Amino acid sequence: MAIANAAGHTAFDAARFRADFPILSEALDGGMRLSYLDNAATTQKPMAVIKASDDYYRHANANVHRAIHALSQRATRQYEGARDRLMRFINASTRAELVYTRGTTDGINLVAQCYARPRLKAGDEILLTELEHHSNIVPWQIVAEQTGTKIVVVPVEDDGSVTLEAFKSRLSERTAIAAFAHVSNALGTVLPVAEMVEAAHAVDAVTLIDGAQAVAHMPVDVQALGTDFYAFSGHKLFGPTGIGVLYGREALLDAMPPYQGGGDMIETVSFEGTTWNELPYKFEAGTPNIAGAAALGAAIEYLEGVDLDAVAAYEHGLLERATAGMQAIDGLRIIGNAPGKAATISFVMDGVHAHDIGTLLDESGVAIRTGHHCAMPLMTRFGVPATARASFAGYNDDDDVDALIKGLESVQRIFG
Repeated sequence: MAIANAAGHTAFDAARFRADFPILSEALDGGMRLSYLDNAATTQKPMAVIKASDDYYRHANANVHRAIHALSQRATRQYEGARDRLMRFINASTRAELVYTRGTTDGINLVAQCYARPRLKAGDEILLTELEHHSNIVPWQIVAEQTGTKIVVVPVEDDGSVTLEAFKSRLSERTAIAAFAHVSNALGTVLPVAEMVEAAHAVDAVTLIDGAQAVAHMPVDVQALGTDFYAFSGHKLFGPTGIGVLYGREALLDAMPPYQGGGDMIETVSFEGTTWNELPYKFEAGTPNIAGAAALGAAIEYLEGVDLDAVAAYEHGLLERATAGMQAIDGLRIIGNAPGKAATISFVMDGVHAHDIGTLLDESGVAIRTGHHCAMPLMTRFGVPATARASFAGYNDDDDVDALIKGLESVQRIFG
């Protein structure tokens, strides 16, 4: 869905992209157009994804790996075919490095309990940044309490950035694990993750990247990043809820004990002992989210037809338009202006609670997120209880931005 413009550069065909998402053509109550700007929470789904889920239940509804009949074979092909697509999508070196999870949170918890907990000891340190999602804070706090490990935090600058210098200053020979976001869900800050991985490896620390906010908006190459673990969710990737992926280097995954016990993660079982299945199945106990995997595979196939660099450039244009319009509104303050940020704007308005902003915008058909965005330490850092957040995707357009600005001007008039 990228086309060449008159200058020979790649341009993104947003209108064509938007047409593939049926929910965006539906009118809200009163005939209002939906301007969906809550993409950092979850993205809408193209028809190809919806159809893939429907097709599984209509034509392949059976368990995977466990039967020789035709339906099981169909289900297994869909389930494993999606893993092959995922391997290519993030450039993993082997399909054994891709574990299906329930989402980013599940993947981070898996690493915390199966890699970190058996290895960490008192005196070790876990390095996080101040802008992390709760899902990349709480699992490490649990492990720290279990092992006597210390959590060290890299500060966020006033513009919302995390500098490589600040990260390096918190690294030491005691750092065992460094876990950090690729892109901040609350501010849109893009972290220098490749350089952070290199710095962490220089002190023999293992790295985990929370990629939930990155994979739908920019190309991701885990081998180029050099990271040990990379976790993301399907529902932020134009795919279904309830499924995600944990990438882990094969040697690390192979050395880790399983996360849960049960069907499909075993090789042999007896009352004298059990042996584990090969990777990645060692970490996929029980009947999996087969329909979710099929639909996630469809989402990846859909995105393979999209130039993600062109999408990122297009979204940046929306970000610039929205930022200019918001900066002209009296009493509105944007939180986080890191250079090169992704197309997410977190903001506050003088004298107006974030929830009131969201309620009034919703009445005009504009959907945003309000609250602490599962990043309470970051809200504390900037001295606010909550923000309103508008986050963009490739199916948004100038009309969505203009509806946002018009709605915010109305909010300002009401409370001003």
